[in-house]
Amino acid sequence: MTDSGPTAVRRSRGPLITVAVIAIAAAVTAAWGIAARGRSLTELTRETREMAIPTVNVTEPARGAASEDISLPGDVQPLTDAAIFARTSGYLKKRYADIGSRVKAGQVLAEIDAPEVDQQLLQARADLATAQAHARLAQTTAARYEDLIKTDSVSRQEAENATGNYEAKKAEVLSAEANVQRLQEMQRFKTIHAPFAGVITARSTDIGALIASGSGAKELFHIASMDRLRIFVRVPQLYSRVARLGTEATIEVQDLPGRIFKGRVSRSAEAIDPVSRALLVEIELDNPNGEIMPGSFAQVHMKLPTSSTSYRLPVNTLIFRAEGLRVAVVENGVVRLIPITLGRDFGSTVEVITGLSGGESVVLNPSDSLSNGQAVTVVPADESRPKS
Repeated sequence: MTDSGPTAVRRSRGPLITVAVIAIAAAVTAAWGIAARGRSLTELTRETREMAIPTVNVTEPARGAASEDISLPGDVQPLTDAAIFARTSGYLKKRYADIGSRVKAGQVLAEIDAPEVDQQLLQARADLATAQAHARLAQTTAARYEDLIKTDSVSRQEAENATGNYEAKKAEVLSAEANVQRLQEMQRFKTIHAPFAGVITARSTDIGALIASGSGAKELFHIASMDRLRIFVRVPQLYSRVARLGTEATIEVQDLPGRIFKGRVSRSAEAIDPVSRALLVEIELDNPNGEIMPGSFAQVHMKLPTSSTSYRLPVNTLIFRAEGLRVAVVENGVVRLIPITLGRDFGSTVEVITGLSGGESVVLNPSDSLSNGQAVTVVPADESRPKS
């Protein structure tokens, strides 16, 4: 006997409800999984986009000083320096000075024995006497012919010949006198004098040495003044127009540590050296006690006013590209590469002459892939510092 009625209906609906519940649960589970995967994908996309925008640290350029204290190497030289040669040939008879001798202007340095010059002077004086005797005879003859022509005892031609002969003899006398004076000067050159007060810095001869004059002459002494010096400094082209005459300079010398000497720019070459791209400047310096020796190396410090505003940046901000030197500046989260011109190199920092106006946010340690118009995220200074 089979069940019928409500009981049978309830029995037939039970499995259907179970299947429906299972289907709904499966649908809810699938919907939740799809939503979770969607949220994960959205989050992953957001993170990927954020990671694609690089983060950078920035710094601001520091303004340079209105005047720059530059330090340059200098070459110390005497204000007056001369090599002494002989004007008379012979042998060195006496020597009164040596290396390091301090001499006065006009002081005798050496004497030369020149017998040939002495003999030539004797001969020249004899030639002068002969010429003077011939001139006197010609003068007497010309005077007699002038008297005879008045009585027509001689012809006009003979009188003129006598007068012309007298004029020629007078010219011979003048020539002989000039030769005597020349040899007298040569004889005076046997004594060598100091042209100015100074120190003998070199000696290239000694007693008995053969002394030659003219094209084959050899330097006998070298003398340099010590009371006033000149220092040659090569100023970079960047500061060439502000290294004016009268600019003060302080000088330091290696063998006088702690000593400071003061001088002024006295003259310049007024032209840039095409090899060094620098202006040769001369600084005069008083040296009354002879403390600074010529030929020394000096460190010259000068305060030069800058003609334009300059800035300083760390060296790790520079970008070297084929088109030239650049720095990366961040403006409203976007990178802009701007060209700059460098001045001096201070080691960890460099001087920027053109390209910056101040206040820019310059990227530190820029990557090689950084490009113009690229979006970046600036890391705040506090977050960029390492935590202790």
